[in-house]
Amino acid sequence: MKKIKALIIGGAGFVGDYLINHLVDELKWDIYVTKMSREDLNNDKAKTYDLDILDKAQINEVLEKVRPDYIFHLAAQSSVALSWKNPGLTIDVNIKGSVNVMDAIRILDYKPRMLFIGSGEEYGNIKPEESPIIEENLVRPGNIYAATKACQNMIGKIYSDAYDMDIMMVRAFNHIGPNQAPIFVVADFCKQVVEIERGEKEPIIYTGNLNAKRDFTDVRDVVRAYGLLIQKGKKGETYNIGSGNAISIQEILDRILKLSKVEIKNEVDPAKIRPVDVPIIAANIAKVKATAGWIPRISLDTTLLETLEYWRKK
Repeated sequence: MKKIKALIIGGAGFVGDYLINHLVDELKWDIYVTKMSREDLNNDKAKTYDLDILDKAQINEVLEKVRPDYIFHLAAQSSVALSWKNPGLTIDVNIKGSVNVMDAIRILDYKPRMLFIGSGEEYGNIKPEESPIIEENLVRPGNIYAATKACQNMIGKIYSDAYDMDIMMVRAFNHIGPNQAPIFVVADFCKQVVEIERGEKEPIIYTGNLNAKRDFTDVRDVVRAYGLLIQKGKKGETYNIGSGNAISIQEILDRILKLSKVEIKNEVDPAKIRPVDVPIIAANIAKVKATAGWIPRISLDTTLLETLEYWRKK
């Protein structure tokens, strides 16, 4: 029986390492992964190529070498905060880069299955009666990053229909876990707690808007969903990946502080307040359950504790 070959485009980030491990250890696939030349990827389970998705020739070269059955497109500028500071870069990577990848696949002499990774942020300003939100809901992006991901989703659907390409899209809600960069809220809180526990800073955590409610899922559950959807998903469709529940950033902070070994206060840092912040985002995950049989398994408290322990060991 032929062994499945999967290519992860943009695999040097937080999610990429977990996806490599899942696809190799659990699904027993041969994995190939791309990264930017300046990035490090310390996972010897996959064959690695340097790739800039803004360079079409490089994309063509990797595809011809690997000829994958499945392609996971993770490459993105994925920070909302950075998207406000550098909109042009976010547009180039998330829209132009994605189109370059689709164009390269379009001219291949076979049709690999492809999963485009989007974001729950695409829904934007959700009305209270729309949450938990379904995939067919109107998208109203509230920030630059979300707008680029919504555009990627729409173009992916057009390419799938117009060129008969086997493309599926996901809208992944907030995913968290050990080894996430501290530009993201849970990692940021955990890192600050550990610095305070070590006496490296005063016992105050600085936060942005704590009232926003978000849908948090363990990254290991998220990559398991990706593996199932690339096999069972339907061409041209979009799938929400999340827990199905929204929780306030305040409650996330409270749960982390309960795990702290010292007494800690919190203060709002104006620099951490985003120009626009959507009040609530929660996923309706009925579609991915029905199509791929996926539900999250790892509890939020488990993820928070393991993330805190990761920073304590670091």
